[in-house]
Amino acid sequence: MKIGILKTDAVNPRWVGEYGEYPDMFAKLLSDVDPGLEFVTYDVEEGQSPADIDEVDAYLMTGSKSSVYEDKAWIAQSMDLIREIDARKKKLVGICFGHQLVAQALGGKTEKSTKGWGQGLHTHTFNQTPQWHDGDNPDFNILVSHQDQVVENADGAEVLAGSHFCENAVVQIGNHILTFQGHPEFTSGYSSEIMNFRREMIGEEVYEKGMASLATADQGDRVARWIVNFLRSE
Repeated sequence: MKIGILKTDAVNPRWVGEYGEYPDMFAKLLSDVDPGLEFVTYDVEEGQSPADIDEVDAYLMTGSKSSVYEDKAWIAQSMDLIREIDARKKKLVGICFGHQLVAQALGGKTEKSTKGWGQGLHTHTFNQTPQWHDGDNPDFNILVSHQDQVVENADGAEVLAGSHFCENAVVQIGNHILTFQGHPEFTSGYSSEIMNFRREMIGEEVYEKGMASLATADQGDRVARWIVNFLRSE
């Protein structure tokens, strides 16, 4: 299976040596679960997109420091691409910004949350058990970094998991689109780098709580297995 990674942001250059770019993070995360996967990157932030929607078997859209409601040409083009992927019923996984852009492109709405910043480790809870789930604990721990949230879901979307802070944390559309607000590709080290960098922006209370939360292990590898199960399912 060949996955097209839709790259919507670049990692701060000071961190690339240790953590890689976002496509590197996802390639490692998913390859650890399924070494048979292949990856190709489309830097949509720089205007790159597939010449043919069938160049790859499935797509994954990364997170971004941009907001989906910003007036940027590449964001509008990416929404058009999402609509084409949806119309063709190609598999698509959206992460954070990707999760929000799917909603924005397909009839929903994303905006800056009145709840403020989500940082560090959050627990989301499934309200049902989808086919690709492992059937284990409905709670899972995932690293997050976001101020925007989906406030209206896409047409036909089904909310599978959420929390008090983020009601629309895992969303599925049909059998072809699956999105997560959290970041399974993040490590605690990378999460701490972001919080230190944004300390003044996110505020001391959110910073301290977020940093303390990193004492608990995330379950990015578990989410990776779900993503692979979803991508491999008919």
